[in-house]
Amino acid sequence: MKVIDLRSDTVTKPTVEMRAAMLAAEVGDDVYGEDPTVNRLEALAASMLGKEAALFVCSGTQSNLLALLSHCERGDEYIVGQQGHTYKYEGGGAAVLGSIQPQPLDYEPDGSLDLGRVESAIKPDDSHFARTRLLCLENTQGGKVLALDYLKQAHEFTRARGLALHLDGARVFNAAVLLKVPVTEISRYFDSVSVCLSKGLGAPVGSVLCASKPLIAKARRWRKVVGGGMRQAGVLAAAGIYALEHNIERLAQDHENAKALADGLSRIDGIKVAPAQTNMVYMTIEPQRSVRMREYLRDHGILISGQGTIRLVTHLDVDRRDVDRFVGAVRQSLAADAKAA
Repeated sequence: MKVIDLRSDTVTKPTVEMRAAMLAAEVGDDVYGEDPTVNRLEALAASMLGKEAALFVCSGTQSNLLALLSHCERGDEYIVGQQGHTYKYEGGGAAVLGSIQPQPLDYEPDGSLDLGRVESAIKPDDSHFARTRLLCLENTQGGKVLALDYLKQAHEFTRARGLALHLDGARVFNAAVLLKVPVTEISRYFDSVSVCLSKGLGAPVGSVLCASKPLIAKARRWRKVVGGGMRQAGVLAAAGIYALEHNIERLAQDHENAKALADGLSRIDGIKVAPAQTNMVYMTIEPQRSVRMREYLRDHGILISGQGTIRLVTHLDVDRRDVDRFVGAVRQSLAADAKAA
């Protein structure tokens, strides 16, 4: 029986075609800049995002870290969402490794940061305070897509206040597909953009950081400092190239499956479901019941994580039949739970 894994879109497996591209990759020593496939990936990513240069790294965490280290100096500060990946889920790397202070703010319901509150958080030019240098946004944020008008406002806001603007765009192509615009309509407003290749795009590993040539040069040095220099990495870069060339438009299928998932779950008593925009569905259930549900689903070949409010993520290894099977299994688990009570 097929295992259905809805914990994240990081769980995807390389397809046969992607594996063939990896097998055929021409390689060299990337630390010397001599891996032709890595160089091709970086050029492709930079072109697609409308930036001067790009850097291939092992993970989204490393990509965001390199951006923070390149934008900020010791004693500087970045403003970020309280639930932002760069703040909450990356081990405090900017503070630990860069002595960069985070200033977290609560997200608005649409995933944006209120620019008035950002304004209030910017520190005065005074030796008592860290120097505010950077604003970090996330798109998508919890599956929500930031409006293009808001991105334009954020760009103008940061320019007027001498701040740089970084995008954790791990799922930025999901946002572009939903908005039906080229990804450059999003990336154009940012000084740097981190893009994950190993989430919805289906590569087994890797992210790219896209920015100006000077900033990428700084990031490349920091990549070496934090131990991220890879050698014959073309076998991994080839998967990234395949992902960018073949797996972007198909993200719309994940969005449709997420909507079908949300619709099916909304019809089950005892479950609350937030509307799905992209490939994430959030269902809320009484915490202890959710624990029993998770165990029931695991025993039936379905993997989820969390308790109470549970994030479900669709991806290229989940099809509509899997969605229907999941909804049916949830219904059965709640019926079994009620019977046991």
